[in-house]
Amino acid sequence: MLDYLRETINVILQRDPAAKSRLEVVLCYPGFHALALHRISHGLWVRDLRLLGRIVSQFARLITGIEIHPGATIGRRVFIDHGMGVVIGETAELGDDVTLYQGVTLGGTSLNGGKRHPTLERGVIVGAGAKVLGGFTVGEGAKIGSNAVVVKAVPAGATAVGIPARIVEAVVQPACSEEDQARAAKAAQLGFSAYGISSDMNDPMVKAIHGLLDHTVATDARLEAILKKLEALGVDCAEERARDDHFDPGYLNRLVD
Repeated sequence: MLDYLRETINVILQRDPAAKSRLEVVLCYPGFHALALHRISHGLWVRDLRLLGRIVSQFARLITGIEIHPGATIGRRVFIDHGMGVVIGETAELGDDVTLYQGVTLGGTSLNGGKRHPTLERGVIVGAGAKVLGGFTVGEGAKIGSNAVVVKAVPAGATAVGIPARIVEAVVQPACSEEDQARAAKAAQLGFSAYGISSDMNDPMVKAIHGLLDHTVATDARLEAILKKLEALGVDCAEERARDDHFDPGYLNRLVD
């Protein structure tokens, strides 16, 4: 228990620049308090002292604003930053070195028994306000963007954003000069913020819509070229030109950007 608490204090000092001393962490960090009390409540739970375990978890919820069911399995060096509003369900499993920010829910979508809550493997980061709902696995080193709603498995090392969450990737343009290469290397990094998603990350749904818009614009240009050639050959295209079907791709672009 003491080794676990020592590791938890050290990881808070490593990951939170606002933490100035071990004494401050012990006295002022609700994430530390919640995890320490969960060790007690979980110990009672697995020894079939379930009512006592629930009482301890409810006390922890009262003083920290963090609700961890005593049945949840939590690894070592887990960091709950700020923590207010975090909810971790009964069958949730957190691997070592996981980081959760405030408002995170590791919840279920089924009223049936069994595995209802997610498994977060080693090194997963879940941003503020994100909801991970279901009995699937978020792979090692994956990142969940702030306010994302994740309802299916996330591969190891991936980054998921949006509602419902989708896997995002960085776009790297061909590089020539040293400056271009440096810019491309920067763009290749899957930048992640617990409070928002960086601008070099591209939502695949938005990219798909932009691709359709680009195709529509190109199709309109081809039709215009055909009409001009027909008119040059003496074909009357007035009826086609009179059609009121003007498409404004800029408007849709602004909606999805």
